[in-house]
Amino acid sequence: MSEATISVVDPKTLLTLFGTRDQHLRKIREALGVTIAGRNDRIHIEGEDQAVAQATEVFEQLRKLSQRHGALASDEVDGVLARVTGKENLSEHSIEMLHAGRTIRPRTPGQARYLTAIRDHDLVFCVGPAGTGKTYLAVAMAVQALKQQQIRKIVLVRPAVEAGESLGYLPGDLQAKIHPYLRPLLDALREMMDYDQIKRYTDQDLIEMIPLAYMRGRTLNEAFVILDEAQNTTLSQMKMFLTRMGAGSKMVVSGDTTQVDLPSHTRSGLIDAVTRLSGIDGVAHVTLDKTDIVRHRLVSDIVNAYDEEPRKRR
Repeated sequence: MSEATISVVDPKTLLTLFGTRDQHLRKIREALGVTIAGRNDRIHIEGEDQAVAQATEVFEQLRKLSQRHGALASDEVDGVLARVTGKENLSEHSIEMLHAGRTIRPRTPGQARYLTAIRDHDLVFCVGPAGTGKTYLAVAMAVQALKQQQIRKIVLVRPAVEAGESLGYLPGDLQAKIHPYLRPLLDALREMMDYDQIKRYTDQDLIEMIPLAYMRGRTLNEAFVILDEAQNTTLSQMKMFLTRMGAGSKMVVSGDTTQVDLPSHTRSGLIDAVTRLSGIDGVAHVTLDKTDIVRHRLVSDIVNAYDEEPRKRR
C-alpha cells in the first residue's frame, strides 16, 4: 500500500477535477480501486502502489486539460483513464468524414496517441518514419474541424527545399510553381473530399496550400495549420512558422528526422524545436516508429533495412 498527495492550488480547481456531485471522482475511484479525499486544496490518494501512481497521473493530466478548457467533460475523464491504464480503445478515436461517407480510425496505439494529442493541444510535434500516418491523420483532423466549424480555414504548408525555397525561376504561375511540393498534402485531402469541394474551398480561401517561404509576415487566427516535412526547415524558418500562430488556432508539425535534406552542417528546425519546446505546457510531442507503419508490408521491411547498422564490406 502507498499514498500520494497532490496540491491543486485552489478550491475551484478541486471542484473541476472532482466534477459535479463528484462524478469524476467516483469514476476514478471505481476504475483504479483507490481511496481519494480532497481537503485543504489537496488531493490525498491511498491504495496499491500501481493504482496510486496511475491515479496521480490521471489527476495531473486532468488538471492540464482543465487549465486549457476551463471544464472537464465525462468523456475526457474516460479518455485519460483509458490512456493511463492502457485500456484505450482505438475505435474511440475515429474521425467521421461526413461528406465522404467514411470513418477514419487510428490503426495503432501510437496513431491513437497522435490524434489525442491533436485534440488536447494547440501545438503538436509528430516525428516518425514514412507510412506512419503523420500527414494523413493531421489532414483528417483538420477537415473534421473545418466541417464542424471549430476553425475558419485549413493551411497546409511544406518547405520547398528542393528548390531552395526560391521558386521564382520555375515556369508558370504560383500554383504551377508550388504544385509539385504540395502534392502529398493534396493527395491526403483527396482521400477525404472530392475534387469539386476541394476547388470550392480553395477558391473561398477555406483551404490554402502554400510553401513555407510564403508564411512570413502573416498571423493566422482560427486556423488549423499543418507543416509537413518539417525536418527540412532551418531553425529560423521553424521560429518564423511557429510565431504565425494566432488566436483560436491549432498547429501540427510533422516530419521524419532520418530524412533531412538540408545542406550539411545545417541543423534541422524540427529536431531543435522538439528539444527546445519540450517543457512548455500546451505543447505535445508524439513519436511514431516502425510499428505504426500502415502502408504496404514492404515499407516496414525497408525501414528496418535502413535502420540496421551497415554491414562491413567483404
